[in-house]
Amino acid sequence: MKDVKVSLCYLVLFLFSLSSAEDVKLVVKGVTSIATTDNNFICATLDWWPANKCDYGDCPWGQTSILNMDLSNKILTNAIKAFNPLRIRLGGSVEDQIVYQFGKQKKCPHFKKKEGGLFGFKAQRCLPKKRWDEVHDFFNKTGVKLSFGLNALTGKKNSVEDKLNWVGNWNPKNAISLMKYTISKGYKIDSYELGARVDSVQYAMDITRLRHIVNLLYPDASRRPKVLGPGGFYGKEWFQSFLLNVALGVVDGVTHHIYNLGAVKEFTPWAAPWVGEAGGAYNSGSKDLSHTFVNGFCAYAHCSKNRPGVTVLFINMSNFTTFNISLVDDMNLNPILETLPGRVQKTMREEYHLTPKDGNIQSDVVLLNGTPLQLTKSLDIPEMKLQLVDASSPIIAKPDSIIFIHTNGFKAPTCG
Repeated sequence: MKDVKVSLCYLVLFLFSLSSAEDVKLVVKGVTSIATTDNNFICATLDWWPANKCDYGDCPWGQTSILNMDLSNKILTNAIKAFNPLRIRLGGSVEDQIVYQFGKQKKCPHFKKKEGGLFGFKAQRCLPKKRWDEVHDFFNKTGVKLSFGLNALTGKKNSVEDKLNWVGNWNPKNAISLMKYTISKGYKIDSYELGARVDSVQYAMDITRLRHIVNLLYPDASRRPKVLGPGGFYGKEWFQSFLLNVALGVVDGVTHHIYNLGAVKEFTPWAAPWVGEAGGAYNSGSKDLSHTFVNGFCAYAHCSKNRPGVTVLFINMSNFTTFNISLVDDMNLNPILETLPGRVQKTMREEYHLTPKDGNIQSDVVLLNGTPLQLTKSLDIPEMKLQLVDASSPIIAKPDSIIFIHTNGFKAPTCG
């Protein structure tokens, strides 16, 4: 798989004031690449939560679980196909309470609430064999690359000293039955993930056992799923201990939620860091935030995929100020080159301006270059129509806007 260099180092100075306009110079350090990613880095998680999972007076999950989602929904199908391909992770907080209806597991219990239970539910729920077939049929039709989170607590007991920790060796029998059935049906799994609610040394033993099982059941290395873990929040001491206790080649991707994975580069340069979960608000999201425009604020700059030049993301979080932005590459920093002519070789640049409907940052309708992004009459994803702008003019970042800019001729040697 060909890697694409991304995340060029950049410097932005946005001066938030009550004035109507500010001039800004943005320096893209195109000589230095600070990270790389492959072509399939976009990922979405499908969780197990039932409709009666409620937080803060809101029950947001509805029919969005792996177990109850409408897999015939055309909007869902078209959205997944549009990514071509989309990596989907089946997992989440309660994956460690899920048993699989394979092998000796005949009973298939449903979600039931329990006071004092893990996440407020009974110890075990079930993935029916029929649903596993339906899920794979859907993913096969939509071209999904599947990462599956296994139950890491089978065989373990809650620690007496620490109720958040679990002790004992992982029992993989039910997981093996799932894998054997999956192989017999020809279903494709890109990777298996094992979460961690145990101490770091025990977890290193558990995931090493998973690696041995995957190698045994998938003898052809070219078709073998990757092994991922630990799929949790970052704690420096825990991660360092785990990575020091796991052998070379056991883990293909070190998965992590939300925060920077500083230990990976130092302790396991042979394993790639993956962000398994990310979002504006954890624990079912925020009722007035997660589905709105304001939840989209983030930033990056990267080498443009399969084309020359760079793509830069601008974010103006000011409610009042418009910024007039000039691009500068770090090879030409003297003042005479602070305007666009002479640095961008092409006469036009591509712009994509995202703004909230009616200027309301809590709107769930986003405008692209002034046009609402809405499904077509056939429920397809709308065309992302760009705006061509004279490259000699400044980039206009209006209040509360997110802007993607592509420049063909920008000097970025690291993009090769």
